[in-house]
Amino acid sequence: MDLGIEGKVALVTAGSKGLGRASALALAGEGAKVAICARGIASLNETEAEIRALGADALALVADVTDPAAPARLVAKAAAYFGRLDILVGNAGGPPPARALEVSDDQIAAAVNANLTTSVRLVREAVPWMRRGGWGRICLITSFSIKQPIPGLSLSNLARTGLWSWAKTAAQDLFADGITLNLACPGHFATDRMKQLGGDPAHMGDPADFGRIVAFLCSQPCNFLSSAAINVDGAAVLGLL
Repeated sequence: MDLGIEGKVALVTAGSKGLGRASALALAGEGAKVAICARGIASLNETEAEIRALGADALALVADVTDPAAPARLVAKAAAYFGRLDILVGNAGGPPPARALEVSDDQIAAAVNANLTTSVRLVREAVPWMRRGGWGRICLITSFSIKQPIPGLSLSNLARTGLWSWAKTAAQDLFADGITLNLACPGHFATDRMKQLGGDPAHMGDPADFGRIVAFLCSQPCNFLSSAAINVDGAAVLGLL
């Protein structure tokens, strides 16, 4: 299937490793021009080189996406370099494990900033560019915990479900402008994050498979798919909704 995004410009945050990297490579493989950001220069440069090796134009930006000022800078730099912005893939690292009654106010605030407010800021900055072009695709990478909370990850459960509620509302506001907004909800994939949480790589998905789902959600054929949360979890979620 032709995803119809050749020549489109994408910004992928936290795009040098894991699921962000897989998403950036999948978009580049479909002919999109891709800007990525991350805190680590070495991995950022490696992923930029991989994108260019696929024949796609790339821009690497050093940034901590959870810095409140970073989203505006990132969107401005990507749009200035490529002259437009069509696709946003919002991604940020998850908070540490914590039991529900043991979290502090500061931990809650940090989790909400990283896994909810950061995405809101990114969308807010990207939408004017998409409206200018009359077309846009937003995919926010979150977690299957928005459907089935994960024991011991209370901070992640709290922030990500809040993002889901906000995204449902924002998607309605954006659809008339030709902009779709969906969530990609990973289960257990072979990333550094999952290894840190003690997951067994033998029972994890391939990040490249997840990246291809993200690319599809950012595609031309997804014209009428919006406000959806797509589980990519290897049948981990047992709920019916």
